[in-house]
Amino acid sequence: MPDPFTIIMAVTTAVSGITSAAATRSAGKAQEDALQRQAEQERIAAEGRELQRREELNKALAARQMALATSGLAGEGTPQSIALSAAEKISLGEGMETLSSQLKQAQLKRAGKNARITGNIQAASTLLDTGVKTASLS
Repeated sequence: MPDPFTIIMAVTTAVSGITSAAATRSAGKAQEDALQRQAEQERIAAEGRELQRREELNKALAARQMALATSGLAGEGTPQSIALSAAEKISLGEGMETLSSQLKQAQLKRAGKNARITGNIQAASTLLDTGVKTASLS
């Protein structure tokens, strides 16, 4: 029969290891949650930037249309093709901004998932190490 000191050491080691593993797992989950929130904030910010760009585009197009109307030029031909070209360039820029924002959000979500997985692996490693230490005390 093992002596009481060995039993106390084994129990203490096991409890310590389990507590450490739980804390590691929780830290990984907390980091995942934080990165998920950051991805959501990026999505909201991107929507805000897109709305602002659209407002600016609408103002610019309205000002251009007003200038054409007050100058007596028809809205056809060269002025129309210039406006169409400008709108196409702006649309391309918006598409690139949207893609960049989506990539950033996906990267944050992947980083969060990786943090959770790393936390789980580290917790499992801690439990295995604790098992070995506890077994060696017996």
